[in-house]
Parts: sequence; structure tokens; C-alpha cells
Amino acid sequence: MNGTGLDFEKPILELEQKISEIKNFSKERKVDLSTEIKQFEDKLEGLKKEIFGNLTSWQKVQIARHPKRPYTLDYINMIMTDFIELKGDRAFRDDPAIICGLAMIDNQKVMVIGHQKGRDTNENLYRSFGSPHPEGYRKAMRLMRLAEQFKVPVVTFIDTPGAYPGIDAEERGQAEAIAYNLREMSQIAVPIIVVVIGEGGSGGALGIGVGDRVCMFENAYYSVISPEGCAAILWRNRKHAPDAAQALKITANDLLKLKIIDEIIPEPLGGAHRDTAAAAQAMKASLKKNLANLTRISKNKLLEKRYNKFRSIGVWDE
Repeated sequence: MNGTGLDFEKPILELEQKISEIKNFSKERKVDLSTEIKQFEDKLEGLKKEIFGNLTSWQKVQIARHPKRPYTLDYINMIMTDFIELKGDRAFRDDPAIICGLAMIDNQKVMVIGHQKGRDTNENLYRSFGSPHPEGYRKAMRLMRLAEQFKVPVVTFIDTPGAYPGIDAEERGQAEAIAYNLREMSQIAVPIIVVVIGEGGSGGALGIGVGDRVCMFENAYYSVISPEGCAAILWRNRKHAPDAAQALKITANDLLKLKIIDEIIPEPLGGAHRDTAAAAQAMKASLKKNLANLTRISKNKLLEKRYNKFRSIGVWDE
């Protein structure tokens, strides 16, 4: 990534800069350059379609990690109202890497839970770069149970490179916390909608990833391991991350074909960071549709369908 964008975006950024300069020149000198500007804008649109219509798996991973991509709190602010954050696992502490709280999507109350990254170094250190500790998963489960008690649907946003890997997290039961959530989320008796909004890394993602509908943004990724981690194991060199990304089948299109996810949420041309409002509205439309469908299903049928959904994942020979 360069200072202003991703490497493969460079031709687009250069052309956008050129168009901006021509517009400024036209305005300052009071010269009509509308025809020339239109030609460059048409060229820009074609270039965007060419580049973003043929992205590799690795390029989509880079977009999923873009520092200007919307995070959980951004989507909460754009598509929800009356958000009340609820903190703490009632055992150790609050984990800022996972945001939880009650909110409204139009007239529908939801419990929203999501990974949260930071926008600068200080905030990233505070939020552990979006990598939760075990108390984050325990906080999430505490509030899912609260949502179940009051019959409030749950919406989770996945955006993490993985669970926090430090010794202190292991001492407090990181693996157990994630495994516990996997089991318990399969039995939460209210609708659960999962949305992969950026990175979906390993067990750190799965800890809030069991739901009745698993949706995924077009340029997000969802994987058992990061491409770099896979490359380090298989090739013993992280430079093979692009090859690993291709082999892992981690993009939305791949996962929809494999029936790991249920729906792809479209992004604006170039990624959610280029038009956050449009991305938010696409997500809101998906959430409203799925909430309307799921809230009509009885509790027993909902749990049965969720169980069968995850039991059916995978291909094997006997």
C-alpha cells in the first residue's frame, strides 16, 4: 500500500488527481473545460470498472484491510439509532475490541455486537487492532443471552485479523471462550444475523459468527487463517500470501458457492471506503430483509434450521 491508497489503485488515484487539477485550473482561469473534464471522467469510470471488476483474491484482502474502510461503530452510526453501549463480561473487564449494545434499525430493536479496530496507533493499541481477548467473547455471550431473555434479535459484525494471541489471553481461556460461544450461539433462541464487513480471520471471527444468516460484503474475506499465516506454513515465506489467498477460497464469491455464507452484500465500485453511505444503505437493506424473514419463524424451527445449516457445511466421501 502506498501513502494514498492500494498499489493497484495507483492509476485511478493519478487520474482522479489530474481531473481535480483540471477542474481547479478551469475555475481559477475561468476557462470552459467541461468537454475535456467529461472525457477524463468517462475514462476514469472505465478504468475503475476494468480494475475493480477483475480483482484477485489477494487484492480483495487488501481492500478488506483498507484503513479507511468503515468499521462497526461507523455502521452503527450510519444505519442505527438510539445506540446504548453495554460493557463488561462481569468476570474480568471490558474488552474494547468488541463493541456491544442495544440499538434500533428503523422500528426494529436489535442487540448489535461487532469487532472494532482503531483509526490511529493509539486507538488500535486500545482496541488491540480489533483482536479480542476472551473477556470480549464472554461479554458478547452475556449480551446475547440478555437479548434472548427479552426476545431481541442479534446482529454481529465480523472484522478481525484473529483473536488476540498474547499469553495473558491464553491464561484467561481464549480457546475455551471461543469454543463456548460456538456452542451457545447455536442455541440462542432469537434470530442471529452475521455480517462479515472486512476481515474474517480464524477463530477470532467464528467467536461471534454462528447465525441464521451469514452475509458478507463483496470485498471482505473470511478464512480459517490469514493468507500470510498460510504462506508461512506451506511455503515458509510470507511473500506467497497472494498464492495462499487464491488457494484458500476466502472471497465472498467463493464462499457463496461453497455455501459457507448465504448472501453477498454489494459494495460501491472500488470498495466500501469509497462511498461509505452507499455501503451502509446496502447493509441496512440486507438486515431489514433478513430480520423481517427470520422474526416470522418460530423458536423451535429457527434453532432446527440453524443446526441443519451448519451441519450441512462441507464436502466429504465415504
